[in-house]
Amino acid sequence: MKHRALALVATSLCLIALASTSVLAQSKKTAEQFLADPAVKAVMQSIQTNEPHFIDEEARITEIAAPPFHEQTRAAELKKLFLAAGLQNVRIDATGNVLGDRPGVSAHPRLVIAAHLDTVFPEGTDVHVKRNGNMLAAPGISDDGRGLASMLALISALQGSKISTPGTVTFVANVGEEGLGDSRGVKALFNDTLKGQIDAFISIDGTDPSRIVNVGVGSYRYKVTFTGPGGHSYGAFGLVNPANAQGLAIAKIAHIQVPTKIKTTFNVGRIGGGTSVNSIPFETWFEFDERSSDQASLDEVDAKFKKAVADGVAEENALHPGKGTITVKLETVGNRPCGNTPADAAIVKAVGASITAMHLGKPELEASSTDSNVPMHLGIPAVTMGGGGVGLNAHALSESFDATDSYKGVQNLLLTTLLLTQ
Repeated sequence: MKHRALALVATSLCLIALASTSVLAQSKKTAEQFLADPAVKAVMQSIQTNEPHFIDEEARITEIAAPPFHEQTRAAELKKLFLAAGLQNVRIDATGNVLGDRPGVSAHPRLVIAAHLDTVFPEGTDVHVKRNGNMLAAPGISDDGRGLASMLALISALQGSKISTPGTVTFVANVGEEGLGDSRGVKALFNDTLKGQIDAFISIDGTDPSRIVNVGVGSYRYKVTFTGPGGHSYGAFGLVNPANAQGLAIAKIAHIQVPTKIKTTFNVGRIGGGTSVNSIPFETWFEFDERSSDQASLDEVDAKFKKAVADGVAEENALHPGKGTITVKLETVGNRPCGNTPADAAIVKAVGASITAMHLGKPELEASSTDSNVPMHLGIPAVTMGGGGVGLNAHALSESFDATDSYKGVQNLLLTTLLLTQ
């Protein structure tokens, strides 16, 4: 019996040891442990070495015009680059997004890393890149030329390494982030192309590698159209005038008091209509944008905006009894949902740990309106990260990019990817 008892104790100790080994095997590596790995060190060095090539690629891709709703030519080029890099299942979905997979040991966790193809600049904009040392200047060079280039550099680094990730990474060059694109590319990813398959999402947008966007600023956008009978400015004087109704409405909008607990904004961005200076217009319009990271605040301003429009129309009609009627149509042209990835979420902690381990400064949590709004709203862990370097004058014709130490942004993306796919 004594020998049997000793054998049972020995067996128990053996099982405990095996259990401990199993736990250790399943425990996740820290950012510092990854950085100490010789294979990771080699990849980090390759990123720095290859950065000049990807700065050239950033300039080349920027010179492929991609105005809103016309991203096809740039998308075709990204598809070629995804294929050349050796990604699997490279395809363009029905909305125009370019996708390519780097399979892991298993399909999940599936991390999607995206950068947007489109710019804010209309067709015909001169997108030729001017270079002066580390400075590159052209519309779209940083937003999101840098995002696309840093994503390509990350793909190259992973594909050229012997690093195998337990989870799968899907890279996406998506359409429709800017302006009236209304995040249509990312909405399609989550509602159709990869519906139910995405465990975490990173949008590469902007440049600062210490920046973590974990709060999504939502927005409603409208085109407001006023119509009336129209007529000659002299002969039909006294008719209701859509331009007057529009002016009254905009004046009332200007006096809207916004909630103060969370930043909430509004803007009349474009105005148009009419046929000539000596004609009472039969139609005028304006476009309106309102934003907040808080849904209740956004809805409060939205209600005030709609009342201002209705009151402006009513006031113009009341001024001209029996002289025609102004009608108004509100057309929704954008609806980007609010969202939030909590500061203590694993994805936010992973990015913060990478920034800290890479000595890139103090991680800064921010609110912004990016493609990450969509997954945040759906409750899927998501953040937006910078691609490295320094971007200046985004959305201006004078937009520029300083490539000094820009490789550090790609290294940060690599370490974050390793942390999130283990």
